[in-house]
Amino acid sequence: MTETKGSILLVEDDATFRIFIQTILEDEGYQVTVAGDGRDGDRLLKRESFDLVISDLKMPHKSGIELFRETRHDPGAPQFIFLTAYGTVDEAVSAMKEGAIDFLTKPLAAPETLLNLVNRVMENQQLTRALRTIKETGSSGLPPDELIFAGQAMKNVRKLVLDVAGTTANVLIYGESGTGKELVAKTIHLLSPRSKAPFVPLNCAAIPENLLESELFGHEKGAFTGAIQARQGKFELARGGTIFLDEIGEMPVALQAKLLRVIQERVFERVGGSKEIKADVRVIAATNRNLQDEVVGHRFREDLYYRLNVFPIHLPPLRERVDAMPLLVNFFLERFSGQIGKKIKGVEAGVLRAMQSYPWPGNVRELQNVMERAVILAQGLVRAENLPDALLRLPEPLVLDSRDYLKAVERDMIVKALAKHGDNRRLAAEELGISRRTLQYKLKEYGLLAAD
Repeated sequence: MTETKGSILLVEDDATFRIFIQTILEDEGYQVTVAGDGRDGDRLLKRESFDLVISDLKMPHKSGIELFRETRHDPGAPQFIFLTAYGTVDEAVSAMKEGAIDFLTKPLAAPETLLNLVNRVMENQQLTRALRTIKETGSSGLPPDELIFAGQAMKNVRKLVLDVAGTTANVLIYGESGTGKELVAKTIHLLSPRSKAPFVPLNCAAIPENLLESELFGHEKGAFTGAIQARQGKFELARGGTIFLDEIGEMPVALQAKLLRVIQERVFERVGGSKEIKADVRVIAATNRNLQDEVVGHRFREDLYYRLNVFPIHLPPLRERVDAMPLLVNFFLERFSGQIGKKIKGVEAGVLRAMQSYPWPGNVRELQNVMERAVILAQGLVRAENLPDALLRLPEPLVLDSRDYLKAVERDMIVKALAKHGDNRRLAAEELGISRRTLQYKLKEYGLLAAD
């Protein structure tokens, strides 16, 4: 399926001029729907959703300004650009005071005038949606790449992420709670052609069943008790970007059928509405359940399973990534000591051994919480007594051996020096105070020469 740069409704009663504008926009990659007068434009606006409306100001049956005013109650209302003759410029200026984005006078001086304006409006819309998404979801930046994919067990995961990111395929991420499924999903989004559009996460298990449909698809005013105004759902906010459906196995079967339709037909309606809204959205889902077992047990639709499971990625639990523990511990130590404003020199050797022996049922999320607590309690150095009791109940005494931790710190310093100097080994070696030959040896020792 070929993706367009956006959908535009062109309302113009002059057929020759309408075809001229339509050709310019379609050659630029936009999906253009045309209407020959205001009444036809009104019918299309009530039936479909558009990113932008380009409308003549004066038309039979209904004017462009009337079309514009009738859409203002909708939180997902499209932007308007008016086409006007010199005699109606004052009306166009008045429309801009009411919220129209701009106007162009007929005849057009050059096609570039229209394209520059349309491209700018579309880019600004995408940015606005992205900022709204960040505000609503609390989205933040990602940890460094080497943290997300730390450990030998994550090497294949990293390759799969790089392979699928540039495609339009749906992705299903499997993994225990706390393994970093959302971080991997966000990485796929940021490496994709959709990276400038929103990444919108939704935890299906965190929303009450009776509200989940509204969270996904939005609702119209009066759709149910308490719906005092129309509201956009996550699919609308994610338009042009990626929606991440975490804990998809928790979604009620009845709602699964509606999600399947969105994936298949790329359209949906708000709760209580009838207008079809286009869903130009990539779907990444995640689960800590075995969905094949859920299908057998009739708790998950088989057809939806196959639609989502186009490209499965399995995340290993932290207990299978023990080699990543020193790097992760050092990262969280630096993060939380910086946030709290404490000077923590490092981690006592026995602490690392305790962490590497613990099964981590909560995975990386649990490790993060443990490190935050430890930094709060620590004085100068994170010691065994700063850890929860569960981590200290080991089958053998703690052995105070700092070699693993020191190696992890050294590896981390090398990675940061190379990143700082754009992988220039000479400059990195100078900063680290070692020879290039020694740096080369260390790169080989820590597996940093492999073509990942």
